[in-house]
Amino acid sequence: MKSLSDCSVTVIGLGLMGASLCMDLKRRNLCREVRGVTRSISTILRSFEEEAVDLATTDLGSGVAGADIVILSTPVRAVVTILERLGPILWPGTVVMDMGSTKAEICAAMEGLPPRIQPIGGHPMTGKETAGYASAESGLYEQAPWVLSPLARTRPETVALATELVKAIGAYPIVLEPVRHDRLVAAISHLPYLLASALVHTVADGAASDSTVWELAAGGFRDTSRVAASDTQMFLDILMTNREAVLTQLDALGGHLNELRGLLADCDEESLSEKLSCSQALRSAWQQNKALPAAQVGD
Repeated sequence: MKSLSDCSVTVIGLGLMGASLCMDLKRRNLCREVRGVTRSISTILRSFEEEAVDLATTDLGSGVAGADIVILSTPVRAVVTILERLGPILWPGTVVMDMGSTKAEICAAMEGLPPRIQPIGGHPMTGKETAGYASAESGLYEQAPWVLSPLARTRPETVALATELVKAIGAYPIVLEPVRHDRLVAAISHLPYLLASALVHTVADGAASDSTVWELAAGGFRDTSRVAASDTQMFLDILMTNREAVLTQLDALGGHLNELRGLLADCDEESLSEKLSCSQALRSAWQQNKALPAAQVGD
């Protein structure tokens, strides 16, 4: 297995996540060659002009030919479809990674790759609500958790190479089994999106009778509704490939909302205060401890 510096890396999908990765790999001189595969000619031209890649193409076959590492950075269901096409055209020993927001369905599809290919699932836990190449930026992955989900067939040296890549761009790896990953991100990523969507709909319902509500909307609404502006197709793929875990989290949320509603309806100020104080303390504790311990960076 080569070291990252000797590898030719192909990134399929030059949107926010894929292009940001290319920028880091290229500008930090982390690998031998950076290639991009995208459907957009204008994105190819821009990626060349901004020196985000060494080569770019719309042709999947030529884009992955001879690559040491192929990274899929497309919506989840597109990753599954592309994996079916990749199997016959990859060179022996190629490492296939992905950056999808759910892991169980993608890792199951990776099992179908030929034995000569080395697969490993991945998910960088960062991003923006805006999508596309225009939103990409170098340094997007700094201090971000990056989940790696090896398959049973994934060799230790493949995990080591993926770990090297993750650390080289400033992220830190967390190894998780695919189903566990999907259960956890349903709570902290997929549920907030649905919450934000429901909030926007609720405010819009009120605006039907009094549109001044939009003029009053400020920081609280902006912060809690931000992710509702995320790409709809991307989140449809996420929700439909993590449906059971998201439904479980929605049920749990419904229980807490019903409890809060009951306490308010009963004018039970003492219990309501305890409930709200508990959530305040939990949020503050997370905020204070969420910084990455220094020992996890680059060790």
